[in-house]
Amino acid sequence: MAKKPKAKTGIVAENRKARHNYSIIDTLEAGMVLTGTEVKSLRLGRSTIGESYAAEEGGELWLINSYVPEYLQANRNNHEPKRRRKLLVHRAQLNRLASAVNRDGMTIVPLKIFFTDRGMAKIEIAVAKGKNAPDKREAEKQKDWNRQKERLLKDNR
Repeated sequence: MAKKPKAKTGIVAENRKARHNYSIIDTLEAGMVLTGTEVKSLRLGRSTIGESYAAEEGGELWLINSYVPEYLQANRNNHEPKRRRKLLVHRAQLNRLASAVNRDGMTIVPLKIFFTDRGMAKIEIAVAKGKNAPDKREAEKQKDWNRQKERLLKDNR
């Protein structure tokens, strides 16, 4: 028997600005409902989730404004690049996310899209609260200080 080649795993798309613009409260891993051409396009690693967000509508969680480019080798049945994608979460998780958004004014932001060892496309989403400009400056100062502290400790060794 020939061994089946392993699927490419790892991070496909990452929202690096999310940790700068938001204070991350809680993270959650969710599945995604994708078409075949979307999966193939994701494996090429050209998607972006920088301006996307998740919202609860009609008892379901949707990923809005994410960009997965069309798969070039596909035929006329290709997917729409900016379509809304359904996220798969348990009912209790959906209720917790919806209450955080409605009650506390939080936002659901995607952090990264990745493939598992089994080849399943997953998305890591976070419940986050937006930072204002002074908070961002303070976080930047703290990061710079920690970097300098590490350098000083390294030089003293």
